[in-house]
Amino acid sequence: MALMFFPDLRLNVEMSGPEGGPPVVLLHALGTNLALWDGVVARLPRHRLLRLDMRGHGASDVPPAPYTMGALIHDLERVMDRVRVRDAVVVGLSIGGMIAQGLAVKRLDLVRGMVLSNTAARIGIASQWQDRIDAVRAGGLESIADATLERWFGRQWRDLPELTQMRAMLLATPPEGWMGAAAAIAGTDFYTPTAGLTLPTLAIAGLRDGSTPPDLVKETADLILGSRFVLVRSAGHLPMVEQPGVYADLLRDFLESIGHV
Repeated sequence: MALMFFPDLRLNVEMSGPEGGPPVVLLHALGTNLALWDGVVARLPRHRLLRLDMRGHGASDVPPAPYTMGALIHDLERVMDRVRVRDAVVVGLSIGGMIAQGLAVKRLDLVRGMVLSNTAARIGIASQWQDRIDAVRAGGLESIADATLERWFGRQWRDLPELTQMRAMLLATPPEGWMGAAAAIAGTDFYTPTAGLTLPTLAIAGLRDGSTPPDLVKETADLILGSRFVLVRSAGHLPMVEQPGVYADLLRDFLESIGHV
């Protein structure tokens, strides 16, 4: 991992895989960091993988909240330009999938294809996000942790082996960064711009996902001409953590089908 310096921000970035390999960008969810993809990275040995901690998360800087989706998209755009990654397949989870949609609309030269994982053109409504932001401002991330984990993993969340790891990752997120990125989600509706996209797209949903239920993911997939939709029945909001082998197989199949190998 290495910090990448910009005039207003430092972002934690990691690149792995063979030089000259087909580029794949992995974007994490709200309240997580780039380590979310560890189980997938090892299973994609032929690709050049770019990961970064979104502003306010992981080892990246934590500017004051709120953030805008435009700023998050610009952060990714700057990183990709700096490391000269173009024509990439961008894999975005949750808010990462929103960033992927926005980048594809803005800079199609950077994006050859998308994997929209457990995400949508619009996630929730502004009042829901404001209630969560208010709760975090008053009581920290611990105040919303149980409700978040249940949305991520479903009713049996307390019994899952991944629980300890994911609770720790959530609670390690700076509250200011969480609130900033949550505000970006609250202010984003990509239904119209996403409907104009025609690039190769795979949409992935988890059957137990309470944050972005399968019907919501499918609705977004249907906006994009020729997109594919896959339901992972044994996972919730974080299939790359719960079923990394299955998830990596889905990515590999998609990458091979579009010749990104």
